Amino acid sequence: MMVLTAAAAASGILGMSVPARAAGLSPTRTMRGGANNYRPGAPIVDRIGGGGFWMSGTVRRAGDGAPLAGQRIQIWAHTTEGHERDARSHGATLTNANGEFRLEMPQIVPAFGQAHGHLAYDSGDFKTVFLRPVMASSKDTSLSAHFVLEPV
Repeated sequence: MMVLTAAAAASGILGMSVPARAAGLSPTRTMRGGANNYRPGAPIVDRIGGGGFWMSGTVRRAGDGAPLAGQRIQIWAHTTEGHERDARSHGATLTNANGEFRLEMPQIVPAFGQAHGHLAYDSGDFKTVFLRPVMASSKDTSLSAHFVLEPV
């Protein structure tokens, strides 16, 4: 029976090259204003409000870019149904096996002159990241945001 150490596995004894230190894809940095009106522990939901607008994106690991399944993404915004500080305007979803997420919510409307959404990765396995993507037009019915996460 052969026993491999972590060092032996990382050095490529198994026939594959495993980097000892991941390099390549840089982690996403928190955006200014991204954490505004954040509500820790927002519930995982199937949809926020009446829907009609889609927030989507991906979650990958820094360095190798591997998709991260089962990661919690919180989403909130100023919408046709409520302000971004309202609890009913917040919800969370989990990434699928491909590291993708998608959550339906009410139409985002301009707040402080810009139509924008807020997203947070806050599960704890990786460094917390807050995003505040701005929509090209307040008439858009979808918005995407992408996370590249760095281990804690």
